[in-house]
Amino acid sequence: MSETIVDWHSHCDDDGILWLILDQRDTSTNVLSISVLDQLDSLLDEVSSNPPRAIIFRSGKTHGFIAGADVNEFLEVGSTQEALIMIKRGQSLFSRIEALPCPTVALIEGFCMGGGTELALACDYRVALDDAGTRIGLPEVKLGIHPAYGGLVRSTAMINPLNSLEIMLSGRALRASAARAIGLVDAAQPKRQIERAARSMALSPPPRQSMPLLGKILSLPGVRNLLAGYMRKQVAKKAPRQHYPAPYAILDVWSNFYGNKKRMMEEEANSVARLIQGNRVRSLIRVFFLQTRLKGLGDKKSFTPRHVHVIGAGTMGGDIAAWCALRGFNVTLQDREAKYLGNAFKRAQQLYSKRLKTVMERNAALDRLIPDINGDGVTRADVIIEAIFENVEAKHAIYKAVEPRMKPGAVLATNTSSIPLETLATVLKEPDRLVGIHFFNPVAMMPLVEIVETESSSEQTVQHAIAFTQHIGKLPLPVKSSPGFLVNRILMPYLVEAFTLYDEGTAPETIDKAATDFGMPMGPVELADTVGLDICYSVAKNLSSAYAIEVPAGLKKFVDSKQLGKKSGRGFYQYKNGKPVKDRDADPGDQKVIQNRLVYRFLNEAAACLQEGIVSDKDLLDAGIIFGTGFAPFRGGPMNHSLQEGVDTLVAAMVEYESKFGDRFHPAEGWSLLTE
Repeated sequence: MSETIVDWHSHCDDDGILWLILDQRDTSTNVLSISVLDQLDSLLDEVSSNPPRAIIFRSGKTHGFIAGADVNEFLEVGSTQEALIMIKRGQSLFSRIEALPCPTVALIEGFCMGGGTELALACDYRVALDDAGTRIGLPEVKLGIHPAYGGLVRSTAMINPLNSLEIMLSGRALRASAARAIGLVDAAQPKRQIERAARSMALSPPPRQSMPLLGKILSLPGVRNLLAGYMRKQVAKKAPRQHYPAPYAILDVWSNFYGNKKRMMEEEANSVARLIQGNRVRSLIRVFFLQTRLKGLGDKKSFTPRHVHVIGAGTMGGDIAAWCALRGFNVTLQDREAKYLGNAFKRAQQLYSKRLKTVMERNAALDRLIPDINGDGVTRADVIIEAIFENVEAKHAIYKAVEPRMKPGAVLATNTSSIPLETLATVLKEPDRLVGIHFFNPVAMMPLVEIVETESSSEQTVQHAIAFTQHIGKLPLPVKSSPGFLVNRILMPYLVEAFTLYDEGTAPETIDKAATDFGMPMGPVELADTVGLDICYSVAKNLSSAYAIEVPAGLKKFVDSKQLGKKSGRGFYQYKNGKPVKDRDADPGDQKVIQNRLVYRFLNEAAACLQEGIVSDKDLLDAGIIFGTGFAPFRGGPMNHSLQEGVDTLVAAMVEYESKFGDRFHPAEGWSLLTE
C-alpha cells in the first residue's frame, strides 16, 4: 500500500470485510480535507481492482465519525471555477463509493456532520451508535452553502422530502434514534451491538432504504413545486433570500431537477460553487470559528460542579435554574415566597416539554429542580447564582447572608446586567470569590454568557465560572467589569436611537424594518418590547450617567403607564396571542437614514468597547455581539462588517451624522485600533 496513505488505516478481517478507518493525523477530529480525500481516492483504486467481500467505513477517533469538510480550505477558493473543480472531485469520489460492487456500510459513532454524512449516504447502509453523543446532520446551510458531494441528491432520493429538506434547511443535527426514524440511518444500536450490526449488514445485506410512498407522492413534479413554494415561505419568515440564499438554493435544485440524477448532481455542484464566492460565506465561516474559539476557552475539566443554587425565581433566575437542571445539575431555587417559585416551575415544565423527548427525562429534570425558600442549598452548592432585581442594597443583603455559609471553593456569581461588580463586592470579606455570570433572555435560546471579572476576581474563580458555563452548554465570553459590560453596553445606544426616532414621529414598523433589512433578527422596537420596557428603562438609567446616554422621555411614559411591552400586552406595539400587531401601511420614511442612525450608534459603541478593553480583542467582541444579540451573522460581527465597509468611510459618515443629529454620533477613539 502507498506510503502516502497516512490518515486512513485498512485491514481485511477473516470474513473478507475490508475495514477503512479514518484517523487523521495531529487532530482529535476527522475532517474531509483535500489530502484525506486524495488518500481515499488511492484506496478506492486498490479496492476497485480487487474488491473485498464488503467494506465498513469507521472512525479511529474516540469521539466522532467525520465532522465534515475542512472549512479552512473553503477560504482558499479563489473563483467559481476553482470551487467547481473541488466540488466535482468530491462528488466523483463519493459516486465511486456508491458504485462499488460490494456492500458498503458506514459505522457512525459520535458526531457525523456535512461531508461525513454525505460519505455515509454514498454507502449502501448506515449504522449509528444509539448514544447521547451521536449527532448526524447536514448543517452546511449555517456556513451559507448546502451539501455539495451528492448529499442533496441522495438524501432527497431516499428520505421523505419533508424530512430530508428540513434537516438541510435548518442545519439541525439528529440523534441516532431520530435519524433511524426518518430513514437517514438503517439501524441505531448500543455500543455492545453496533459492530455486530455493521458486520451483519455487510455479510448479509438486507433490502436497502427506499423512498416511502408519501415521499414519492411529495416528489411528483406538481406536488414538488407546491411543497417547495410552501417551504420558501416558511424559510422567508426567518431568513430573507437577500441575506441567506443557501436555503432557497436547496429548494431550487430539488424542485427544478429532482428525478434527473445526473443533472441534479451538476446543479448541486454549480449552486454551491456560486454560493461559496464573496463575503457572505467567509463571514459565516468566521462565525463558525468564533464559536469554536468560545467553546475552547478555559478548561472544562478543571471544575466539575454538581450542585447549583439560584437566588431569585423571577424570569431570569427561574429560567437559569431550569436550564441548569435540564443540563443534569441538582439545583435549589430560592425566593422569599412560594408563589414566585410556582411560576418558575411552570416555565420549567414548559421548557422540558419542548426540549426533552420522554416523560422519564422530563420527570428526572423536574426532580433535579428543588424549591428552597429557606436557602438550605447554599451550604452544599458548588455554584451560587444571585439573579434578583437590579438593586445594589438588596444584592448586598443577600451576599452578607450567603457568604458565611458557602463551602470552600464555591463560586459566588451575580447575574446583574448593568451594575459594576466592584460596587457589589464591597460587602464581601472575600471579594475575589465574586464573578459575573450574566445570562441573556430567553435563557434557553441565547447561547452566550458573559463572564464578568474585576481586578480582585481570583483567576481560579474566573476559570471555574468559564468551566461551569461550558458544563451547561453555553458559550463563555470573558469581559471586564464596567457598566453594561459588553452586550448591553453596545445594545443600549442602538435601542435608545430607536426610541429617539419614535419620539420624532417615526413609526415602530419603519424603525424595525430598517434594522431587519440590515440583517438583524428582530427590530429594536420589537426587541425592547420583548425584553420589557421597564427593564430597558432601568438599564438605560444605569448606563446614562456612565456613558452620557440621554434616555428619551417617551420610554418613561410607557413605563409610567404600565405599558411594558409583550408581557403586559401593550408597549410600542399592541400584542395579540403573544405577537405584535403591526401596521403594514406605516410611512416608510427615509429607510437608509433610519438604518444608518441605528447601525452607526451600534458600531460606534462597539469601537468604544474595543478601545476600553472590555474584551481582549476584536474577534471576541464580534463573537459576543453575534451570540449575545444575533447581530447579522452573514456580516461576521460589527468589527468585521466595519472593516468590510471601510473604517475611513464609516468614520466620515459618522462625522456627517454628528453635524446633523448631534454629539452621540461623534466617532469613538477605538476606530483607530481597527486600522493599525
